[in-house]
This record gives sequence, structure tokens and C-alpha cells, in this order.
Amino acid sequence: MTEPVRIPADTERPDRVLANLTGRQLAVLATAAAVLYLAWLACRTLVPPLAFLAAAVPVAAAAAGLALGSRDGLPLDRLALAAVRQRLAPAHRVSAPEGIHPAPAWLTAAADAGGGGGGRVSPVPLRLPAQAVDPTPAGTAGVVDLGGDGLAVLAVCSTVNFALRTPAEQDSLAAIFGRWLQSLTAPVQVLVRAERLDLSGQVAELRERAPTLPHPALEAAAAEHADYLTQLAAGMDLLRRQVLLVLREPAPPTTPTGGLAPARLLPSRRSRPRPAEAAAVDGQRRAAEARLARRLAEAAELLSPAGVTVTGLDPAQATAVLAAACNPDRLIPPGADLATAEQVITTTPDPDDDPERSAVLHTDPADPDWPWAGRWAA
Repeated sequence: MTEPVRIPADTERPDRVLANLTGRQLAVLATAAAVLYLAWLACRTLVPPLAFLAAAVPVAAAAAGLALGSRDGLPLDRLALAAVRQRLAPAHRVSAPEGIHPAPAWLTAAADAGGGGGGRVSPVPLRLPAQAVDPTPAGTAGVVDLGGDGLAVLAVCSTVNFALRTPAEQDSLAAIFGRWLQSLTAPVQVLVRAERLDLSGQVAELRERAPTLPHPALEAAAAEHADYLTQLAAGMDLLRRQVLLVLREPAPPTTPTGGLAPARLLPSRRSRPRPAEAAAVDGQRRAAEARLARRLAEAAELLSPAGVTVTGLDPAQATAVLAAACNPDRLIPPGADLATAEQVITTTPDPDDDPERSAVLHTDPADPDWPWAGRWAA
């Protein structure tokens, strides 16, 4: 009988180089120490040691906190770098494959009125990892087009309460999961995310069906439970856990002629490749989609003995998940009717609105204000 071997779960944990510190932490601390030492060499003849020490202690403390601190599992130096990048990044991004046009006059005027000046409106192209979400030929799931990174399919997985199972059942569940892991031949991601929970639908259904219950006590209990759910939603942020399985097919490394792969070898169905390469490119894409569909079916079959149900997300649901990942603070229902990446968001002009603004709410790409119409409408 073989003895069980413990395998560390945190395989991505950075290596400790010296004094239980990682290479990144040592680099931050060494850089801060070198800067302070050079500053002391430069001003030791001009500044008393106590004054320099008083100025150096806050700097050293900030460097130590930046190197050793963390928030939500991320080091503070990475968070600080991300904050600087976000601050320096352009604030206005538009989806305009045909090219960026200057911002319309009404938007520049609004920026001037807000005190930011016309320089605040400087549009840049909107580049997202997911370029399109198309249905599979079988219609079982939505295929996320990742451009040069290939294709991906999203599936939602049910959960199993592992802690309440007996040791024999736990071993069986672990063996089933291990068999699925051993069958993998391509990149897979298991994503556990928390999303906001909206109870308005349940509350409305309770209030609607309460008068139809056969007994007044049942009606009172249903109304009381609806009030409790309303108070619960108003008093705290309700979350629910969602487990997503992401299957990805990388882009092929070579073109049909044997050359290097371009940046977008697997275009979406809406793109128009050259006629000479259309058949080969379309065949590569269909083959990748077929592999994704087969891998999704295999995952559902291998995980079903463990009580895990794997359900592929259709294009609308996959789009809602991607939109929620880009804006996690806003509740987006899974069945929300969301526009795709290449669609322009429009609305009916309001007669009470500014005529200059209402005039740009159309989908004419020839108009210089066209890329901004959807942004204003949104």
C-alpha cells in the first residue's frame, strides 16, 4: 500500500531568496537603502545626522511597508504600480476599428465646463482581450474570440460540499477530479468568483403569489419572508459564489502556407479574410471550435460522477460574465441584453435634449461624431 504524498497547493508562490524575503521584496528594500545611503553621502556635510535621520525614517518605513505589505493577497508594490498605470492611462476609450476621430464639440465643451479643459478628452482605441463572442456551430456554448491568443469557452459548474462527505466519499471525489485533471491536454482555468446577488425577483414573486396561497397563515408567512429579504438586501451586500470553467484553444503556430502566425489567425465570423486564405482560416477556426465543444463534453462527462454539473454559457451569458468582470461593482443580470464589441449603442433622441447632442445619436460611420454617439448614450 502506497503512502499518500502531500502536494503544495500554492504552486505559484514566489521563492524566498534571503531572510524569508522574495526577490521583489529584496529589490525594493535594497533600492530604498541605496537611495538613502547616496542621499546621506551627498548631504552629510550640510545636514546634521539627527535631521537626516528624522527625514529618512518615514522614507524607510514607506519602503518597508511597500515591500512587505499586502492587500487582498497582492503585494503593495504591485498595487501601487497598478494605481500609477491607471492614473496615467487615457480616460476616454472608444471602439472604433475604422480609426479614432476627434472628440465632438459638445463633449469637449462639457469637459471645459467641468473645469478639466479640452485636453481631458483625448480618445484612444479600446482594446479588450475578448474581441467577439460567437455561437458554436452546434449552439451549445458561446465561443470567446481572443484574437491572437486563440478561442475560449466558458462553462458554469455546480459545487459539491466536500467537508460533509465521509473519508471514503472524499477519496472518491478526489479520484474523479484527478482523472479529469490527467485527461487535460490543453490550457484550462478554474475560476471561483463572487458576484452580487439580486433578490428583487424572488421578493416580487413572493409578493405576487402570497395572495393565492390556500391559508391566511401561509400568506402572512410569505409576506413576512419577502419583507425579511428586502431588509436583508438593504442592510448588507449579498454575494453568491460562482465557479467557472474556462477552456482555451491557442492560436495555431503556423499559417496554411507554413509561415509565422499573424496577430489574428482565428478571426471572428464577422471579419472578412482574403479570398485565398478564407477557406483555410475558416477551417482552422471550425476545428478549434470542434475541439472546444469536445473538451466541454468530456469535462461534463468526467465530472458528473462527482455530482458536478458543467453547463456551457451561451453567447449572451458569456457576454454578461465578461461585462461583469470588467465592471464588478455593477450588477449585470446573466440574461442581460448587452451589445457586442462592434455594435454601436444608440437611443431615441429626446426633444428636450440639446439638439447638437441629439443629432449625433445615429449609426452613420461617416459622421466624425459616430464613435462617440454610443458613449454618450451609454
